[in-house]
Amino acid sequence: MLTIDLFTPVDDIRPVFITGNFNGWVTRDERFKMEKVKDGHYRYAFVQPLITTHVLEYKYVKGGWDGEELDGDGFPPTNRRVIPKGEIKDTVPQWKHHDKGYDPQFYPDIRVVAKQFTIPQLNRRRRIAVLLPWNYKDSTQHYPVLYLQDGQNLFESGAPYGTWGVDKKLAALAQAGHGDFIVVAIDHGGKERIREFSPYDSAQWGEGLGRDYARFLAETLKPYIDKKFRTKPERAFTGIGGSSMGGLISIYAGVMFPDVFSKFMIFSPSLWISQRIYREPLRFHDLSPTKIYFYAGEQESASMAAGARKFKEIIETRGFAPHTVQFHLELDPLGKHNEARWGKEFPTAAKWLFESE
Repeated sequence: MLTIDLFTPVDDIRPVFITGNFNGWVTRDERFKMEKVKDGHYRYAFVQPLITTHVLEYKYVKGGWDGEELDGDGFPPTNRRVIPKGEIKDTVPQWKHHDKGYDPQFYPDIRVVAKQFTIPQLNRRRRIAVLLPWNYKDSTQHYPVLYLQDGQNLFESGAPYGTWGVDKKLAALAQAGHGDFIVVAIDHGGKERIREFSPYDSAQWGEGLGRDYARFLAETLKPYIDKKFRTKPERAFTGIGGSSMGGLISIYAGVMFPDVFSKFMIFSPSLWISQRIYREPLRFHDLSPTKIYFYAGEQESASMAAGARKFKEIIETRGFAPHTVQFHLELDPLGKHNEARWGKEFPTAAKWLFESE
């Protein structure tokens, strides 16, 4: 006999079920509904002949997969594995909870590629996650890819500065017949974030590590993602993006590697770091079709909207052939510098960048 006590600091009225290799991973199986001892405490006792395996592999769900257990970082954990005997105490830090703005069946398949992915150019490690289309496992399709910076602020609940809600935005896009692309979320470096995202040295921040970080994206991470997942690896199907300092490094990486990236999702970039960023577009090649979606809020700072207009003018004065470099500038008179506003902009930018793919 195996008795499991489950403790969760975040609870609600949804019932908790155990699902696993003992029932074909069926959810909402009434035979495996846990008893609610009290708020935040559930119990279930396995008895023969319900256990027919020597190793029990299982997960907890609040009803179905739309209420799957999540780890402390907001990711679905790996399957739990135990020998089915004795007593076990488990903890679920949080649960997946869907908004009413989309059908949960279209929720992306979120996977952690690695919690400590090596960045050889910086001799550091970083968590990398992917958000795959909801039907990725059931298809043979190859997908465009969008590499986004600041992974901690893209879809995790409880992020310190809020979240874009990319997971939910992708679900809503998929339900409407859009969003058929893979998102790669790269965590930032915490206290090293500004230096890693800055391409230039400065008296205030010290040595800029942006060149090495850009090389990591283009030379290390992208080949790995292309090998591990069904991607369309050509530059025509590869985008890069981010906000604030993440927007700055995305501009720089895209310009430094025009043979790798052709689509830019740039939200409120920190152009103030150095005037040198305005010279980078001179590297664009006339024979490389490129799309740039540039958002700025006029309530962010005195220079944000002006910098956006200046960047667009520089692109236009390069004299590219028609449709070689397409630049969409979105200025929001009420826009402020925060994740919620960038998340609101994400679906529009994504459709503009990837619709034709």
